Amino acid sequence: MSQIIGPRSLYEEEHEQLREMVRAFVEQYARPHAERWEREGRVDRKLFVQAAEAGILGFGIPEEYGGGGSDDFRFNAVMGEELARHPVSDGMACIALSNDIVIPYFTDLTNDEQKRRWLPGIAAGETVVAVAMSEPGTGSDLAGIRTTATRDGDDYVVDGSKTFISNGQNADLVVTAVRTGPDPHKGLSLLVIPADSPGFSRGRRLEKIGLHAQDTSELAFEGVRVPVANLLGPEGAGFAGLMANLPQERISIGAAAVASSEGVLERTLEYVKQRQAFGRPIGAFQNTRFELAEMVTAVRASRAYVDACLVEHNAGRLTPEDAAAAKFWTTEQYVDVVGRCLQLHGGYGYMREYRIARDYEDARITTIYGGTTEIMKEIVGRGLGL
Repeated sequence: MSQIIGPRSLYEEEHEQLREMVRAFVEQYARPHAERWEREGRVDRKLFVQAAEAGILGFGIPEEYGGGGSDDFRFNAVMGEELARHPVSDGMACIALSNDIVIPYFTDLTNDEQKRRWLPGIAAGETVVAVAMSEPGTGSDLAGIRTTATRDGDDYVVDGSKTFISNGQNADLVVTAVRTGPDPHKGLSLLVIPADSPGFSRGRRLEKIGLHAQDTSELAFEGVRVPVANLLGPEGAGFAGLMANLPQERISIGAAAVASSEGVLERTLEYVKQRQAFGRPIGAFQNTRFELAEMVTAVRASRAYVDACLVEHNAGRLTPEDAAAAKFWTTEQYVDVVGRCLQLHGGYGYMREYRIARDYEDARITTIYGGTTEIMKEIVGRGLGL
């Protein structure tokens, strides 16, 4: 058992079997390509097909459409943990993103005809999916969305732009938040827009501080005609659809943040046992022991909280407030842990050949995406009646 993680009671044997499958998949399909993906800024599209063949894509898609047919989110959590903990799996985040954040729109908000049309390709990894909410100038303010969808017969005509879109370069179908009416909330709808639609274009693959293997992109829509049959739910139900999936997105980010912290601590523990200074391992110094003792204890406490949230989510009881609290607490802790562990690496911590330097780059965004720490605190505060 890991010296960092400690005992857990959340998972059963089948979940641990999946954990081993994910580790093996990363070693076979991610490690050999990790450096190239980072240079190119995107993963190979065939990774989605390989993930589907390995049984780690589409856990929640019904079996009749080729998916795993499971509503047990612990499978998603196991995969997210292993990808977050593994030092070369940055590119694999696109698979976890699909499972936890995007695919639920296609399973939960679609009608039978839409399920038949889209789910088999998604489950097979042949259809890559993304969700487009953020726009230039709007950030976390969904009510400020300005991309419009104007009804014209049996189509909507979509005009506008999106930014910070994960899977943006590889996506075939994009769940897009559009404005179909003037009301800030009731005027939002969700349209599934095929990437091969005339007028749809991919903009820049954005240059980020970290997460270089993820194809975060700009998207543009100029007179894109989208069939009304691609509307998810009723017109005007987009805000509710977006909000319904946010607790799962946030507990997914929180669980990954704790696992990332555990991975950083495990690698740092190994480093301080080997690195010599003044004739002895730097782990033998009291400051090193105290630093690691504080961080390990704090991360174990966060793990207990997140595990409890995962139990609640699996039972359909996770509140938006608990999801928000878990998200901001664990991601802020992740940033803190990485900074302190980098310090324990000394000058080598600043060298990108050491994984801790890349961890430092990657950690910062976690307090921003999925809702900033400030927005999460606002949600928790409002839940207190303030």
